[in-house]
Amino acid sequence: MPGYDRAAQTAGIVHIGIGAFHRAHQAVYTDDAMGAGDRDWGIIGVSLRSGDVAAQLNPQGGLYSVAKRSAASSELRLIGAVQKVLVAVEDGQAVIDAIAAPTTHIVSFTVTEKGYLRGVDGALDLAAAMGVSSLYRFVAAGMVQRKAAGLPGLTLLSCDNLANNGAVLRRLMREYLIAYHSDLTAWFDATCRCPATMIDRIVPATTDADRATIEAELGVRDEGTVVTEAFSQWVIEDDFAGPRPRWEAVGGQLVADVAPYETAKLRLLNGAHSALAYIGLGRGHAYVHQAIADPAIRPVIESLMRDEAAPTIDAAPGQDLSAYADALLDRFANPALDHRLIQIAMDGSQKIPQRWLETLAWHQRCGARCPSLLAAIDAWIAFLRGGAFPIDDPLADRLREAVAGPDAMTALFGPVGVLSSEWRPE
Repeated sequence: MPGYDRAAQTAGIVHIGIGAFHRAHQAVYTDDAMGAGDRDWGIIGVSLRSGDVAAQLNPQGGLYSVAKRSAASSELRLIGAVQKVLVAVEDGQAVIDAIAAPTTHIVSFTVTEKGYLRGVDGALDLAAAMGVSSLYRFVAAGMVQRKAAGLPGLTLLSCDNLANNGAVLRRLMREYLIAYHSDLTAWFDATCRCPATMIDRIVPATTDADRATIEAELGVRDEGTVVTEAFSQWVIEDDFAGPRPRWEAVGGQLVADVAPYETAKLRLLNGAHSALAYIGLGRGHAYVHQAIADPAIRPVIESLMRDEAAPTIDAAPGQDLSAYADALLDRFANPALDHRLIQIAMDGSQKIPQRWLETLAWHQRCGARCPSLLAAIDAWIAFLRGGAFPIDDPLADRLREAVAGPDAMTALFGPVGVLSSEWRPE
C-alpha cells in the first residue's frame, strides 16, 4: 500500500497521456517520493481522446497495481500517486483549470512521438495543433489563466522518446503561442522551463490474462493494472521553473546534460527494439523474447548495438555502453514479459529517424556502412509491403505509396523522400 496519507495530498502535477508507461514509470517515482516524505505531488491524469483509462481508474479512486516481473520473481504493489483522470475531449475546461491551479507546478507528457503534431519538416503542424485533442490548446489555455491570475510559470516535462525532447517541446510550444497566443510568448520564455529527460522501462500492453492473474493475487479486480520489468531509469535535466518532487532520492538521476543517456537509449534500446519488431515479425515471432532467442536475429541485434550504434555516442563519464548492451540483451530475453512486436512496430515513421537514420548518417560520414540497420530497413519495407499486419502509422498512406514503386529506398529516404534525412541510401 502507499506509504502516505493519500487524502492529505494535493495535486502538484498534471500528466497528459496517462497510459501504461506513465503508470509504470513516472507515477511510480512520484509515489516513491511521497512515500519518502514529499507532500502535495499528487497527479491529475489527462487522456486527450480516449476515456478508457478514466473508466479504469476513477472508480478505483485512482489506485492501481504495478506487477514487476522477471524470470526469477514477481512483485506486486499499489500506486497511489494518481488522484483522478480527466478526458480532455469530454471536459476540456476541467483540464485547463487543473493546469491553471495554484498548486500545479509541473505539466508532464507521454503522448508518443506523433502526439507532438510535427510536420515532415519537424515544425509544428499548426492546423493539427488547433484540433480538439491537441496538447498545445490545453496547455496554452491553462497558461493564459495562470498569467492573468499572477501565478508563476510551469515546468513542461516531456517524457517521450524524442531526441532532445525538452528543447523540441519548447520550440513547438513557442510556435503554437506565436501563432495563436502571441501575447503569452514573453511570459512563457521568462517563467516556464522545459527540461530534457530520458526514460527507460519496458512496459508491454496489459492483457486480459494479466488482469486475471493479478486479480488472483490481489483478491480483487484491478482494471488499471500494468505489468513491467524490474529495470527502471529516469534521467532528468535539472532545470525546473519551480518546486519539484525529490525524484533523485528515489532513484531518479538529476543531471546537467541528458544527451548521452538519451542518445544511448534511442539508438541502442529503441533502435534494437524496432529492428527486433520488423525482423521478428517477418520471421513469424510475436514477442520480443522469442525474437531475441532466434539465432538468426540475435547476432544482428548485438551488432546493431555494439558495432553500429555505440560508436556514434559520446558517453558521459561512467556511462558504460558495453554493459548497457549486455543489460539490454538480458532485458529483451525476459520471458515473464509478453512484449508484443506489433506494439513496437507502430508509428515507424515517427521512430525510425532518431532510432536508425542518425546512426546511419554518422557511419556514412565516416565512409562506413551498417549491415544490421540496413537489414532492419529491409524488414521494415517488407512489413509495409506485406499486408500481413495493419500499418498503424500517421503516414500510412504515404508509406504504402512509397514502397509500392520500384525504388522504395529512394522514395522513403531520398532527398525528397518521406523520411528524408542526412543519410542517403546508396
